[in-house]
Amino acid sequence: MAIPKTNIGTVLPTNYIWDIQELQSIDLDPKFKELLIRLYQNLNIMAVTVNNKDTGVYQRNEFATNQTYFPNPANNSSTVQGPSNRQVLRQTYMRSNVAGADAFNHNITVTANTTFTRIYGVGNDTTGNNYYPFPWASAAGATNVELKVNATQVVITNNSGITFTTVYIVVEYLQS
Repeated sequence: MAIPKTNIGTVLPTNYIWDIQELQSIDLDPKFKELLIRLYQNLNIMAVTVNNKDTGVYQRNEFATNQTYFPNPANNSSTVQGPSNRQVLRQTYMRSNVAGADAFNHNITVTANTTFTRIYGVGNDTTGNNYYPFPWASAAGATNVELKVNATQVVITNNSGITFTTVYIVVEYLQS
């Protein structure tokens, strides 16, 4: 089941705010017209700058990050979907008391066009008040936590012997 896309990244328009042709036809002082044109150019620069940021929102449902990947190599000018940058989507999950293996449904519709770009997280124990990145391998290599995603689930394999009180998992992916 796909999660509704209710939370999308913020994208400001970079198309014409003012019709420059109309502005030229209005009887205004040339210096004022120049000021309006420069204001428009600065607004466009700000919009492009804001649009190029990575949104730091970690929702528990699907969220567009404002990250983009290069166009899908399978798409070109002769395919139905032409080449365009692909939007990265993010979902965040929280788990409690992870002592061993833990698997849960991610609710992402995985198709042949789905690509996971990042899978990461953190877990903490309240005994030592320690925080561990996921995936994690101990310095000796004897204990580790594996983190992976398959077509339906996020899978945590905890071979560390640690019970993680709280675990946050973040997955980012493309749907094209």
